[in-house]
Amino acid sequence: MKVMILAAGRGERMRPLTDYTPKPLLPVAGKTIIEHTINQLVSAGFKDMIINHAHLGQQIEAYLGNGQRYGANIQYSSEGEQGLETAGGIINALPLLGNDIFLVVNGDIATDFPFAELKSQAVDLAHLVLVDNPEHHPEGDFYLDSTGKIIDNGTEKLTFSGIGLYRPELFSNIPAGSSKLGPLLRQAIGNQRVSGQKFAGFWMDIGTPGRLQELNLLYTTRIIHD
Repeated sequence: MKVMILAAGRGERMRPLTDYTPKPLLPVAGKTIIEHTINQLVSAGFKDMIINHAHLGQQIEAYLGNGQRYGANIQYSSEGEQGLETAGGIINALPLLGNDIFLVVNGDIATDFPFAELKSQAVDLAHLVLVDNPEHHPEGDFYLDSTGKIIDNGTEKLTFSGIGLYRPELFSNIPAGSSKLGPLLRQAIGNQRVSGQKFAGFWMDIGTPGRLQELNLLYTTRIIHD
């Protein structure tokens, strides 16, 4: 199964750190953010990776290369300087992702999620990993029912972790260009074609310099590890 790491975000909330360095290359505990993710994915058996990029993206290619030193095979999907949003970025990378189910992981999260479990996961159009709502996103994103379906209405929303499995068919007939993933998912949810699971382990959206510092402490004190 191929995996796409989303690394095209501008990182506005991380400025000024991201004015001259793309967010995925910011350091944490002796490695860059994206290297921690790559190492976790390789350890879980995901070797074929596509990384999209936009702002300062050539720095990402120059730093990571073809992925050989991580035990990975990395290809790149360039989106220019502005980026194409999440769905647009995935659509742009579909020629590299192929015709089978693929995994997409946000490049600005940290987690100890067991990625290897997803290799045997059944998928209709999409399967999303959800987490408890963090303080900075209390309203959540999606409802999950007791059967593992993501539904339109429920008692408590959970937050989308940025980890998901997708079939290319989810993106059929969507024109190339900038487009968001949310509306596509909500349409598929309305058609009862999206499953999900709740993950109760460690997860963090590395969205601010403060959270980056917190993550560095968690790694250096070995509370979490690759």
